[in-house]
Amino acid sequence: MKSWGAIIVGAGIIGLALAIELNKQGLRVLVVEKGEPGREASWAAGGMLVDSPAETRRELQELAKASARMYPEFVHELQDESGLKIDLRSQGTLLLSRAETRQSPGGTQQAHDSPLSLAELEPALQELDLQELDLQAGQGDATRFTAQFLQERCVDPRDLTAAAVAAARHRGIDFSSGDHVLDVEVADGKACGVRTNKTRFAAGVVVNCAGAWAGQIGPHPFPTRPVKGQMLCVVMPEKEMVRHVVRAPEVYLIPRSDGRMLIGATSEEAGFDKRVVPETILKLRQ
Repeated sequence: MKSWGAIIVGAGIIGLALAIELNKQGLRVLVVEKGEPGREASWAAGGMLVDSPAETRRELQELAKASARMYPEFVHELQDESGLKIDLRSQGTLLLSRAETRQSPGGTQQAHDSPLSLAELEPALQELDLQELDLQAGQGDATRFTAQFLQERCVDPRDLTAAAVAAARHRGIDFSSGDHVLDVEVADGKACGVRTNKTRFAAGVVVNCAGAWAGQIGPHPFPTRPVKGQMLCVVMPEKEMVRHVVRAPEVYLIPRSDGRMLIGATSEEAGFDKRVVPETILKLRQ
């Protein structure tokens, strides 16, 4: 039976990046993917490279900061090896948060002022629009927003995964698509390969990068679950109408360099149901 130095289960961006790195270390690598490489969560992501301490669990903050620092070089290498362009933007993020207003003894409202001028940073985002966004979210008229500028990047995940697949193939990494891994095979206490719905593959190292499906792979299943997110892609009236990523409590906006903008996203406990619900998309469009 043919053997590899390492088998990566799952061809999302994590599995692809790991396969490329192991190939650099001299291993012969096989990537086993149940569907089409890069077409699950990596394909559907928004691409915000968040390393804000306020939004990152404490135990992951150091990792998030290190990842953010490494991303430009990572993208550069993938572009160089694949010959494909990746839309990596460095304009930053506007993080909007609620500042509760309250009635003063005289009956007038008091609110925290924005520490940054939204009109200067994003002329398309007028204060009235932000208040309207809050009203649509059902928060009433007793809430306003403050804004914080974050020096973050965002990337188009579809560019990224396409380039990663092309770079991996360019390096001679093997792929087996349409193979659903059922078990990691173990001999003498060590992983020695995988069993799929079609065949078996042997390797000295096996890494499970199957995402939401990872916990279904034997011999030791563990609890994992998918969380469904729906988003809307629109074409802005003009490129760079919105330049920054904008994150508010109920919605985010992610501009792309070609003039598209993503509006998202829901967070739904819907199992592996990937269907788009028209009513949900219409709500995002409002």
